[in-house]
Amino acid sequence: MNEVSTRAFTRRPGTGLAAAAILSALAMPAPTANAAELPPEILSVQALEPADDSRLYISDVAFKHMVDGRLHVVDGKRMRYLGLVPTAFGGQSVLSPDKRTLYVISTFYTRLARGERTDVVSLYDTATLAYRSEIVIPPKHAQSLNYRGIATVSADGHFLYVQNATPATTVSIVDLQAGKFVAEAQTPGCWGVFATEASSLRFRTLCGDGTMLTVTHDASGQPSGQKRSARMFDPDTDPVFLHSERVGNTLTFVSFNGNVYSADLSDETPAFAQPWPVVDAADRKAGWKPGGYQLFALHAATGRLYLGMHPRAKDGSHKSPAAEIWTIDLAQRKRIARAPGQNALALTITQGPQPTLYVLDAAKAGVVSLDPARGLKPISRLDQVAENAVQLELHQ
Repeated sequence: MNEVSTRAFTRRPGTGLAAAAILSALAMPAPTANAAELPPEILSVQALEPADDSRLYISDVAFKHMVDGRLHVVDGKRMRYLGLVPTAFGGQSVLSPDKRTLYVISTFYTRLARGERTDVVSLYDTATLAYRSEIVIPPKHAQSLNYRGIATVSADGHFLYVQNATPATTVSIVDLQAGKFVAEAQTPGCWGVFATEASSLRFRTLCGDGTMLTVTHDASGQPSGQKRSARMFDPDTDPVFLHSERVGNTLTFVSFNGNVYSADLSDETPAFAQPWPVVDAADRKAGWKPGGYQLFALHAATGRLYLGMHPRAKDGSHKSPAAEIWTIDLAQRKRIARAPGQNALALTITQGPQPTLYVLDAAKAGVVSLDPARGLKPISRLDQVAENAVQLELHQ
């Protein structure tokens, strides 16, 4: 047979090399059946190190697949990615006062993008990021971008308040100890939920006419009264951003025009301080105004406010990333420093004696740490950590 095959290949020029290769392959010994195999990989889960005040929670709305939102967990000191918590569609998250539990408010549909809607509060263990349980709430929670004022917890950790929009505005009251939804408070024309240390039986909300509405409830969470304040701001000439920073019982807000407002919520009736500007005449001429989502951070001990600003502002530019970050001294009521803005959309700061400012870089989808003691000099960064993040919170 070999002779016949050889003669056949000989009659066809150019096939000699191919024939030789085939014959060589046929002559090679077959691989042994008992060749060494790689051992199967054993999957494992590494426990997280105990969280400190530099652990970051980065809310990612994920515009390209919004039914699959995420909360990225990052070690801010070492800029190391730690894990991910699913937040589904329109997810909002908030920590418990003792920092042991992460509450995630989400919407789910039976057919992913359609079908029957169910809204739930999912509870996660911050030590392990493991899912614990869920509480079903009315399918009304606001499917908005991530803001601190969309969900908050009472100071004693007993109640969770969730902003609703149908589009009528109400607030769901959830009893976290009982693990159930208990009531819905009517808050027409008002938006955002703010709780303070003064009382765990009331919350506040900002209203479209510039006032603040106080909603009280009893120990079981049932609404028992409402009271509207005097006007804090003029919504037509100087509207405020929803984002606020709280120190004790005082909330600080910033307006679109760069004015600082504060509300003392120690009593049932809020007390408002006289607003004051962070921009001078030259700044105003250059069009400098605040911008971003979580656009400022406040260090309580030093009274320093770090504010994202952009020049040549116009109507609709109030969400623009920061061209500069201004350091404002609240006691002196003036700017004391300015630094590159890092394209910041969100800012937060640790509250220790040597604070670190963290910002979300909109251009690089990353997080940057800055040193306030050195003029906001960059310390480190982690880029491409999220797709569409606008909220940045610390474990504190």
